Amino acid sequence: MIEKSFLGDIATYTFNRIAKIVLNDTVEIKDFVIKEVTESTVGMQYIVPVKSMSLITKIDIKDSNNKLITSNNVYVPIYSDTLLLETINVREALKQNG
Repeated sequence: MIEKSFLGDIATYTFNRIAKIVLNDTVEIKDFVIKEVTESTVGMQYIVPVKSMSLITKIDIKDSNNKLITSNNVYVPIYSDTLLLETINVREALKQNG
């Protein structure tokens, strides 16, 4: 069993690496409404201006060197300025039998 404090350390490391959100490989968002670590969870909120796009199909989280941290294919229509919430949960993976 991994100690909760160690999982928190990994979440803090991840938090410190995150520099920006890249939407559809073109729109960069570097300003967060909220970016925080709570125990072993990194939480971010950011605004997508309606003038930047009408549909989000891909959300990448990258570091300051433009290296990919996470990537998710999504389908999010944007009809007005939109607040999005993104979370990264750090947890221990349990081995499955079989």
